[in-house]
Amino acid sequence: MFLEKINSPMDIKKLKIEELKVLAYETRAALINKISNAGGHSGPNLGMVEMSVAMHYVFDSPKDKFVFDVSHQSYPHKILTGRKEAFTDPAHFADVSGYTNPLESEHDFFTIGHTSTSVSLALGLAKGRDLKKEEENIIAIIGDGSLSGGEALEALDYAGEYNNNLIIIVNDNDQSIAENHGGIYKTLRKLRETNGASSENMFTAFGLDYRYLEEGHDVAKLVEFFESVKGIDHPIVLHIHTIKGKGLSYAEANHEGWHSGGPFNVEDGSPKGGGWVSDNTVFESLKELLDNNDKAVVLNAGTPMGLGFVPGVREEYVERGQFIDVGIAEENAVAMSSGIAKNGGTPVFGTFAPFFQRTYDQMSHDLCLNDNPATFLVLMPGVYGMNTNTHIALCDIQMFAHIPNLIYLAPTSKEEYQQMFKFATTQKEHPVGIRVPGMLSVTGVPDTTDYSDYNKNKVEKQGSKVAIIAVGPMLQMAIDTEKKLKEETGMEITVINPRFLTGLDEALLNSLKTDHQLVITLEDGELIGGYGQNVASFYGDSTMKVKNVGISKEFHTDFNPVELLAENGMSVEKLTAYIKENVNE
Repeated sequence: MFLEKINSPMDIKKLKIEELKVLAYETRAALINKISNAGGHSGPNLGMVEMSVAMHYVFDSPKDKFVFDVSHQSYPHKILTGRKEAFTDPAHFADVSGYTNPLESEHDFFTIGHTSTSVSLALGLAKGRDLKKEEENIIAIIGDGSLSGGEALEALDYAGEYNNNLIIIVNDNDQSIAENHGGIYKTLRKLRETNGASSENMFTAFGLDYRYLEEGHDVAKLVEFFESVKGIDHPIVLHIHTIKGKGLSYAEANHEGWHSGGPFNVEDGSPKGGGWVSDNTVFESLKELLDNNDKAVVLNAGTPMGLGFVPGVREEYVERGQFIDVGIAEENAVAMSSGIAKNGGTPVFGTFAPFFQRTYDQMSHDLCLNDNPATFLVLMPGVYGMNTNTHIALCDIQMFAHIPNLIYLAPTSKEEYQQMFKFATTQKEHPVGIRVPGMLSVTGVPDTTDYSDYNKNKVEKQGSKVAIIAVGPMLQMAIDTEKKLKEETGMEITVINPRFLTGLDEALLNSLKTDHQLVITLEDGELIGGYGQNVASFYGDSTMKVKNVGISKEFHTDFNPVELLAENGMSVEKLTAYIKENVNE
């Protein structure tokens, strides 16, 4: 056993080359132990084991600095830099996150979870080194799937005129989350097929030095490859071919399915605990649209499974020209959607809410300024979405609800979502975004609302003295609070479902002044700048008391949604107590 003696990269350097192969085997075993029992990003990390061993053998971390793009491939790095117990001992599985984190180790330099960032960050580290007149290797590790992101291309462009040490490792496994899309990948394929000799070389076109290694799982060749550039005095791209999911046959055979996931049985890859069953609401609406409107098209940015377009399903719509995966290039997808809508098509772009952060300029300028009727599905926003600080989206309302011309809708049920989607994809007046939370109830009652009557709220329960205005998935908490108050005090309060986040139902809010003392707003996103504060501003010069309740302003991470809501005053018990204390019965 070698891994048990590895507590830092310095211990790796004591090994012989042939012993590094054993260390790689043991590192992969530790990795499989963790992901099979606790879940995580499987395929990207399995493909980085040998490379991580060789990198730490050759370079001198933390003096030499590694920047991992996305961090989906950083688990082996963590195992080799003093954090192996988090992969070998179940009692320590929660000690580290799934992403690089400077709070965990001096060998991590950034908290990173979004793609296409590593080359830019590495250039910044390199410039900082230059300003201090120091010498160290700066190494950016970026996957081929991340190269389609605009930030990566901007960084490569600047790197082409940079004139000092910068090593860019392109980990090419011919795969993003799903298959790669875009002209870049035709070039990469030709480079792989010619052992790096193709004249069609995007990296040299940027003015960068370039070398290729086919054997990305041969530790000895990797060590030699890295030693040949250690201390280099100019930027260079090391293009290395690897296999996503290396070491697990079923992961090697199904790259997309094994990008990430929950615990599984190592023997056959079957999920532990029966697996996760997804809701088909979004896919059903998209399929119905495409099957009945030949001018409709669905766009995605490297996450087709989030829309239900899994392998075996999306091929038909790709063939029909009605499904487009632009790769990791959300900005392009938004601008394309604007152009499609302008020229008579019916575009729908959907991806996970944290990745919409990259699109603000395109949403505001390319789309909404031009007022083109495209539809956007913002998947899993708020507290019921993803919960790691690099992947949460607690500010989607702040980003989108204040852009002129945009209609931003918040369904509380499957039925409302279906009607909102029908409205969005048939109207031709404005761009429409739909906030699709990770939790949608099913009422069994079709929604017949005319959403062209903008900013019209729905009164779910009519009462007096107190009104709770609850955004999206918070509606059920408001209804449960209303029931508890009625049972305990006989008080009947009003519950309002706003549905529109881009404007206020001023007529309704004015009507509450006649027989209500208190308005409470609930939202599952950040409080500051959110929907509730717009309501408070409306009532600013009146006697109405307003209590805004939402999530505190900080980078929350690894939270339980129910616990985080309660910590911020959102539970039936806390709301009931507050109302009892602040309302004259």
